[in-house]
Amino acid sequence: MKSFKTLILASALATFSMTAAFAGGDQYGTWDNSSSGGLANVLNGQVTLQTQWSSINTVIDSVGGDAALQGAAAGNIVDVMTMNDTKVVSNQYVGPDAAIASDIHADISNVWGSVGISNQALCNGATVSTDPILTSVRSTQECRASDPSSLIQGTVNGVVGDMAIQSLAMGNTMQTDSNAPNFPVFNSQINGSISASTINMSAFNIGGSMSMTSAAVGNKAQILHYSTNGN
Repeated sequence: MKSFKTLILASALATFSMTAAFAGGDQYGTWDNSSSGGLANVLNGQVTLQTQWSSINTVIDSVGGDAALQGAAAGNIVDVMTMNDTKVVSNQYVGPDAAIASDIHADISNVWGSVGISNQALCNGATVSTDPILTSVRSTQECRASDPSSLIQGTVNGVVGDMAIQSLAMGNTMQTDSNAPNFPVFNSQINGSISASTINMSAFNIGGSMSMTSAAVGNKAQILHYSTNGN
């Protein structure tokens, strides 16, 4: 149980990371070229024009261990990982007729372990990780969806362990890292949507620690350039 407590508390308090943003990580697809030498050219074009919706409606009562719920909805996601010189051009677009939403409605009671609930809605997400001599990244993201929306609603009553609840709604996120000496990056993010993250939760009789985290973000970019001089 200790490891689960640590996991759900870290999830509730940590900032959004694309590598762990959606359960299973690479279930949305990872492009991997791990051979040495050569040049990797990656051209990605993704368009979502229709609604993407995830919904969990559940009643949970009398659990001998832990209880964990996770919901996610996304428009476009790409994950690129290479060990070669790499050029990436990625274009992601979500149209105005699309709604990106994930809802969790849960009534949970009498849990002898810990309770973790995580819900996330994302318009566009891109991750690029490389370890070569040259890395070039050009990412363009445009979110015109009506509302990336994440909702958690319900009641938790009678938990022996910890409880952690996390909700996140985001328009665009781009993350890239490399130790290449040459690392030009062009990033363009346009968010014309209304991001909404909501938690309506009643909690009673929690034996351990309790945390609730809610965040709505329009655009996020993280660029990490590692040192190549060995120091």
